[in-house]
Amino acid sequence: MTTKHKKAKARVILAIDVGGSHVKVLTSTGRTKREFESGSDLSAKEMVRKVKALTKDWSFDAISIGYPGPVAGNRPLREPFNLGKGWKGFDFRKAFGKPTRVVNDALMQALGGYQSGRMLFLGLGTGLGSAMIVDGELEPMELGHLPYRKNKTYEDYAGEAGRKRLGTGKWRKHVADIVKQLTAALEPDYVLLGGGNVERLGRLPPKCRRGDNADAFAGGFRLWKGRVAGSTRR
Repeated sequence: MTTKHKKAKARVILAIDVGGSHVKVLTSTGRTKREFESGSDLSAKEMVRKVKALTKDWSFDAISIGYPGPVAGNRPLREPFNLGKGWKGFDFRKAFGKPTRVVNDALMQALGGYQSGRMLFLGLGTGLGSAMIVDGELEPMELGHLPYRKNKTYEDYAGEAGRKRLGTGKWRKHVADIVKQLTAALEPDYVLLGGGNVERLGRLPPKCRRGDNADAFAGGFRLWKGRVAGSTRR
């Protein structure tokens, strides 16, 4: 077989899921997930340094990053609520020295669990992540910071701090109410519930299905593919 007709080598993607308590990494070649603690002192520069150290024995061609906040032009638009400083406008492509795509972390998780049609994603973690995918079109959202009750937001009730304040039983009721409100407003075909606290829900609200822990990584890998599965676009 000539070089011209040899099958192109598959691109290996490193997916980085930046959370309020941990940063998790995995490559598309199926290595074991690795992670380190994040927290309120973690800067963007320090995150890059730690990821490089953690993956120094891995080989990859491109990077996907799920960032806990709004993103434009592959750079964070503002500082995160639960991490340190230095994230706004940070150039991850330059810092890593590899092609890099940055999206909202909820959107990356949503993409990993998306099947078809109109899907609303709600991430029950440190905060409340949100995104929609409509016929393959990716729509990052910031629903968690909208007002809900008693001068507090959806995130204040559905996030981890809310669960600890309310207790798991009352937290479940508020999550169900929030899902009901947002489903009525946005009219999705179904709701994907993800994040670390989804396992605490027990019975799911109507029109909901449970996300997988690996959705964030699957979404990171799919960011480098062409057409999104389930899309009606041509």
